[in-house]
Amino acid sequence: MEFLKTLAIKSHNFGASTGVNWLNTDNNGQFDISSPADGKAIASVYQCSVEDYDHIITTAEQAFVHWRKIPAPERGEVVRQIGNRLRDFKQPLGELVAYEMGKSLQEGLGEVQEMIDICDFAVGLSRQLDGSTLHSERPLHRMYDQYHPLGVVGVISAFNFPVAVWAWNAMISAICGNVTVWKPSEKTPLTAIACQNIIKDVLVTNELPEGIFSLVIGAGNVVGEGMLHDKRIPLMSVTGSTRVGRHAGQVVASRFGKSILELGGNNAIILTPNADLKLAIPGTVFGSVGTCGQRCTSTRRVIIHESIYQQVKDVLVQAYQGLKIGTPLDESNHVGPLIDTQAVTMFKDALEKVQAEGGNLLCGGDVLSGEGFESGCYVKPAIVEAENHFDMVQHETFAPILYLIKYTGDIHDAIAVQNDVVQGLSSAVFTDSLREAENFLSHWGSDCGIANVNIGTSGAEIGGAFGGEKETGGGRESGSDAWKAYMRRQTNTINYSTELPLAQGIKFDI
Repeated sequence: MEFLKTLAIKSHNFGASTGVNWLNTDNNGQFDISSPADGKAIASVYQCSVEDYDHIITTAEQAFVHWRKIPAPERGEVVRQIGNRLRDFKQPLGELVAYEMGKSLQEGLGEVQEMIDICDFAVGLSRQLDGSTLHSERPLHRMYDQYHPLGVVGVISAFNFPVAVWAWNAMISAICGNVTVWKPSEKTPLTAIACQNIIKDVLVTNELPEGIFSLVIGAGNVVGEGMLHDKRIPLMSVTGSTRVGRHAGQVVASRFGKSILELGGNNAIILTPNADLKLAIPGTVFGSVGTCGQRCTSTRRVIIHESIYQQVKDVLVQAYQGLKIGTPLDESNHVGPLIDTQAVTMFKDALEKVQAEGGNLLCGGDVLSGEGFESGCYVKPAIVEAENHFDMVQHETFAPILYLIKYTGDIHDAIAVQNDVVQGLSSAVFTDSLREAENFLSHWGSDCGIANVNIGTSGAEIGGAFGGEKETGGGRESGSDAWKAYMRRQTNTINYSTELPLAQGIKFDI
């Protein structure tokens, strides 16, 4: 395919890069990557060795010594150039994202646009890394806060956003003065290789050292585990399941490292009697079937007031029956494949279990076969009538299953149902009532890190801090003041008097 050639993806690719050079290990096993779109082999990737990994980290440490001394606006200029390079390669990189991961081409292009947007955001931020000036209780003293870079930042990304999550972390981290080592999902390493190829020219043109943006591709229980235990990496950003995040958080904390954890979501949309269904239905459908339900912000539950329940159920079922399912490279299709056949098995198992608990399957649930579906990864998105306390409803299934849940009473009853799960990522309410909206957004309202009114749970903008509460991890990435997580905070006090007064009025005369 032409986009593979444009992005310098070969039939066999090395799995470790300093951002400028590839290490040439080819005897440590390999990942053979096939597309969930058609089941065809795309390319293979050699796994990096332990020696490769150590070389990458050592090189990154050396690069940090140089990079941190470059003024932040100059670091921002490098990021600006990276953003422009991504603009040049938006179409082929978006096509590769769609083909390797399986999301629609529009979503693939949108993911690359996220990378471009975060570069633009980081460029502006590079001139706004501020601190606070504080009033000292001691005369002729000045106090202030400042933020310093941490060093090597490790990023472990998931398959569902194979490039954007890296950019969220790497570009913000870079303008803060850090260097980044990236371990992508072994299910989608080709997009990561393409990104290294794209940014190489920027690093070379600016005569920057190797190691500012590095890549290590290998098994999670080897490379990923090594990063978690590595004291040379003061901050780990991990995107994945709650199970993975719980382990990562414990390991990193045990060595007093810092973590940004972006974990599972069990996201709900509340539809009150005052909902505008012309907005709510499209928002619900995109949220539940976009990326074939494989977003951490995908809509899993719809909590519907009893007065509009039957109407909403009928309209959603009708909308699902009109979904076009097929290759993600055809922009007329709404839904592409799941990432692999293992995900299909999880989809089927979840539907069996929720029906055994009393759930009522309204539509979908089939695994598609035949022409155009040879990969075995295509399914019909499912809608299930359920109750919030069902075990399967309480868990996140990374697949297109939407649970319809009826509520009675007022907005507070709906919020109680929404919050009654262990995850706390994204949430939404559709209502034209100011009182309902404000209660939803209040501190007795949604307990999620993201709370929206009259838009769905999926599709966050990069300008806001992204992340969630409870078992979603509590971390924040991307916009707002999320940059502070990539830095160490320091309080400074300067005495410009000729005396040495002590705080709290303590007297110490010698």
